[in-house]
Amino acid sequence: MILSVEKIGFSYKNNPVLLDVNFKVKKGELVSILGVNGSGKSTLMKCINRILKYKQGLIMVEDRNVKKMKEIEVAQKIGYVPQSSERGFLTVFDAVLMGRKPYMGWDASKKDIKLTEDILETLNLEEYALRYINELSGGELQKVVLARALVQNPKILLLDEPTSDLDLKNQLEVMEIIREVSKVHKIASVVVMHDINLALRYSDKFVILKEGQIFAAGGRDIITPDIIKETYGVEVEIENFQGIPLVIPKSY
Repeated sequence: MILSVEKIGFSYKNNPVLLDVNFKVKKGELVSILGVNGSGKSTLMKCINRILKYKQGLIMVEDRNVKKMKEIEVAQKIGYVPQSSERGFLTVFDAVLMGRKPYMGWDASKKDIKLTEDILETLNLEEYALRYINELSGGELQKVVLARALVQNPKILLLDEPTSDLDLKNQLEVMEIIREVSKVHKIASVVVMHDINLALRYSDKFVILKEGQIFAAGGRDIITPDIIKETYGVEVEIENFQGIPLVIPKSY
């Protein structure tokens, strides 16, 4: 296992947000975290990345306790794409190159430059390389932030709603890239998703949070009408389309 989350609990002051959360992610797996707003999905991601300090439980990355790792080690092991990113006056190339910071000395090496060029090509961002990120659309900026996380060569990739600002074509493109990179480079990818059908199309496993606890976890077989109703309060039908389950909400 690359990532092991064991009995994690977290509270904001006296308000419990996560309660006894457990799951594991293997090399090459893409796991989607599902649940309604406020169920603890983003908080869980920040606990894994040590942005938030959890007091209960244990998070292991390649058999190492995240709490005992140095910040630079966490940055080398975990690539993180938050829900929103600040804009600035960096070029796209420089913004992506910043992902190599955990490995750099005083200056970027030839390897850092080459890896940045390769990632820009992978995400079809070459033509944007010299544009400033404050000139980009929300979707373009999201792809740049993903590129910056990938150039870290992480063992774990955490993505908090990576398709939220993207049109349909770019949603599919980004999810294809995440899945391909996960498989080829043996990265454990954990993705917070609101689009259940997009998650079903690309994910290997699913973790459904409800009120800060795991309500269901496993493969596609856990995505049932009853589970959806209990989680989201919506009645649905599930049809099979080209071998992929398709969740269809019933009319009110």
